[in-house]
Amino acid sequence: VQLQASGGGLVQAGDSLTLSCAASGRSFSSGAVAWFRQATGKEREFVAAIRRGGFTYYDESVKGRFTISRDSAKNTVYLQMKSLKSEDTAVYYCAADWQIILSNIRNAGGYGSWGQGTQVTVSS
Repeated sequence: VQLQASGGGLVQAGDSLTLSCAASGRSFSSGAVAWFRQATGKEREFVAAIRRGGFTYYDESVKGRFTISRDSAKNTVYLQMKSLKSEDTAVYYCAADWQIILSNIRNAGGYGSWGQGTQVTVSS
């Protein structure tokens, strides 16, 4: 399975940006897909996830501002980010797994497939 993340860029605080994660080799619909981010000098942290059945999960820091969604026809997961803040600046990674257990949905270690990162920079 290969994951391809895209959509990062340089934006101003308050702007919106949508990231995409496309998969080849396996359908997203039967697994779980998550976005993680890693800021310079910090550990990778959970952002959002969507699993089979369309259930979604968010970190408290992005709840209400970010929306994760899935287009099954395109086998692509999106992360719509609104009201971006400087603290959202990071490299964003998408990850997927088809055997993850629910208790690991927010843990990077629970995901077996990773895409390359895409940089999001929010200037204040």
